[in-house]
Amino acid sequence: MANVTIELFSGALCRRVTFRMYLPNDIQPDEAAARSPYAKRPMKTLFLLHGYTGSAESWGMEELAKQYRVALVMPNGENGFWLDGASTGHRYATFVGAELVDYLRSTFGLAKSAEDTAICGLSMGGFGALHTAFAYPNRFGKVGAMSSALIVHEIAGMREGEENGIANYAYYRECFGDLETVEESDSNPEVLVRRLKEQGGRIPEIYLCCGTEDFLLENNRAFHRFLESISVEHRYTESKGTHDWGFWGEYSGKILRWMFGSGEPET
Repeated sequence: MANVTIELFSGALCRRVTFRMYLPNDIQPDEAAARSPYAKRPMKTLFLLHGYTGSAESWGMEELAKQYRVALVMPNGENGFWLDGASTGHRYATFVGAELVDYLRSTFGLAKSAEDTAICGLSMGGFGALHTAFAYPNRFGKVGAMSSALIVHEIAGMREGEENGIANYAYYRECFGDLETVEESDSNPEVLVRRLKEQGGRIPEIYLCCGTEDFLLENNRAFHRFLESISVEHRYTESKGTHDWGFWGEYSGKILRWMFGSGEPET
């Protein structure tokens, strides 16, 4: 399995950046993955978005990538919430949803259709995966979101000098834009998916999950109820777990099976 770090110039981020890739293109005949029912099919592509304070090094899904013949693409989003921030060079959503997809298509022949391309994230990256999938619905066929930091309604109306124990007003203002109007802005995934629904646009398939001891549980339940209220089909699962790799490791396998396997997550 090729483990590659690639450096390129990003117009969206106005600097040279790196991203990681795992390519299951050298599986040996004696490996279990060589006997997988997916071993001979064209390679699929999965974007993985890390959480707050995380990095492209935060993932460990190589065996799953081999099993399902999936190229893993792991960009670095710093702490930008995977949004197009207010400052020049902070367009993380554009980088992932447009620039990086185009680069993979032209350089590796990957991610050429939504049917072959998915996006997944945890915590901040769960938010980012949902937002990116709804902002670029013709590029991503499925989105998986684990313990998503769906915090738009919590930070709405925050004022200069305030903070919430994780970050301060200036940080949220940079990432999300005007906090007085953020709930009605394109930084809110609810706005994007509602627009797709109202306009009859293509909505990527959605898988949401959160641990029942996770501090973001109520945020995820609220988003689940929102999707139900506008009749957007999706999967939503809760099970015992907190905001850590004990939960994310379990659901990584379930989500990849849903995305690239039988279509049903493991129980």
